[in-house]
Amino acid sequence: MSTAHDHTGTAPRVAVVVGNPKPASRTLGAAVHLARELTGAEPGLVVDLATLGPALLDWSDPTVAGLVAEVGAADLVVVACPTYKGTFTGLLKLFLDRFGTEGLSGVAVPLMLGAGPGHALAPELTLRPVLTEIGASVPTRALYVVDAAHDDPASYAAWLERARPVITASLHDLPRRAGATA
Repeated sequence: MSTAHDHTGTAPRVAVVVGNPKPASRTLGAAVHLARELTGAEPGLVVDLATLGPALLDWSDPTVAGLVAEVGAADLVVVACPTYKGTFTGLLKLFLDRFGTEGLSGVAVPLMLGAGPGHALAPELTLRPVLTEIGASVPTRALYVVDAAHDDPASYAAWLERARPVITASLHDLPRRAGATA
């Protein structure tokens, strides 16, 4: 497995954000697995939105504001959610609404789990545009995993083979991209 590094040779700052209303969900496990596979390390920050409860509705909540800042500064963010009615959950929307148009400064990977292949385009059509609108670079196709196979490494293998080199290159390009806009 290749390990991604930023321009200084240090590991990238990796965050996982999970919008499943059930805490410690399969979606969380899938997102952490994907982050590990992409970087070779545990994510530095895991935000399981279900654990924040009503604080997500309070725009003055300092805990949520701090998490938004940390996620926004991450080099790589895996944003994961189950598919609800063909799109992502309102819980995830509540969190993503906190970000301005330049709120995410790194690379984002949209990941959605669903009951069957009928919603396979959901992460590409619903989650990816929101992530790009709030500033993230999304250099690969979004990933959709059938929920029943969330813990099967084969469910991720083909996507990882295509996406890992692109994401690694994008992480290497982050300082150049930031420097070009400064």
